[in-house]
Amino acid sequence: MSRRKDYYDDPHAPAANSLVPATSVVVVDNQDRIVLQRRRDNGKWDLPGGVMELGESLAECAIREVNEETGLDVEVVSIVGVYSDPGHILAYEDGEARQEFAVCFKARILGGQVAVSDESHDVGFYPPSEIATLPMEDAIRLRISDYLSSLEPAIR
Repeated sequence: MSRRKDYYDDPHAPAANSLVPATSVVVVDNQDRIVLQRRRDNGKWDLPGGVMELGESLAECAIREVNEETGLDVEVVSIVGVYSDPGHILAYEDGEARQEFAVCFKARILGGQVAVSDESHDVGFYPPSEIATLPMEDAIRLRISDYLSSLEPAIR
């Protein structure tokens, strides 16, 4: 597996040479814990997700990636946000410098068993109070924060 380095508003980031549609998914269990995986390519905690393949929708991509990376079967229920910041660059050892176009979904668990994949060291359920202490890219923290802030009632 190729190593990856994330750059977020970093003037030392390489110039992007690809734009890739992708998903990330906030999967929540019945105790409001969020499923996270510890990635092999950068050692940090992340939401499940990945690159869309030809012939599938973004929602289908989200469902497939969650299953491949966590062993869980899910149903997409809403959109958390759309993330296309050109200041977020994912640089890979092979020279790809990706500006990712990612849609983050919320999904509910339908079945399956939590399992580590070839892309992760660990997979588990974490209460929001513990997530702040985990090593994680800023772009993923933003997605989780956006999800958590959507749970609060609007005050007008």
